[in-house]
Amino acid sequence: MAQTSTTLLASKSHISDVTGTDISFTATGAEYKITTTTTSLAGFAVRDLITVTGTTNNNKTFTVKTETSANELIVEEIVTTETSDISTTVTLDHTGFVSDKSKGDGYYSQPDGVHTVAYQVNSTMTGSIKMQGTLATTPTEDDWFDVSGSTFTADQSTLISTANFTGNFVWIRAKATSVTAGTISSVLSNS
Repeated sequence: MAQTSTTLLASKSHISDVTGTDISFTATGAEYKITTTTTSLAGFAVRDLITVTGTTNNNKTFTVKTETSANELIVEEIVTTETSDISTTVTLDHTGFVSDKSKGDGYYSQPDGVHTVAYQVNSTMTGSIKMQGTLATTPTEDDWFDVSGSTFTADQSTLISTANFTGNFVWIRAKATSVTAGTISSVLSNS
């Protein structure tokens, strides 16, 4: 089968962090929510990574699954139910994002497993981008793992970087972490 090129991520920028005293966490069955009464969460989008600080039980990084309203996000990871406390300030730091998944060589049963990725960022970008793979046909967040040798750390002078990696991954995706400023212009993959 011929190689296929895929845009894993189009232009994506860092967004401002959100701070509030009305941020709550709710676990209802297998649905995990971050909600507020007045603080807007509208800037966050599906697959954004949010690092929470200032809580008793939920200080960790969450992946946005759904933005149901300007005041409610459903996340992939388990939250511990915790109500807001007007005397406690909770911060939601936008620390990165993951791309859509794309079919890897393992999906096509290709024996070589060769993949190429190209990262393009702007000159104000800070943070790292790496590739992740999975062997699961229907992956959850727990099924993804980092691909060795595919990390690009932005240094504000290198605007384009490439990496080759090998593996019979069923799906691949890009994950940006520690992003504090700037824009990822694109992440392109060839499997």
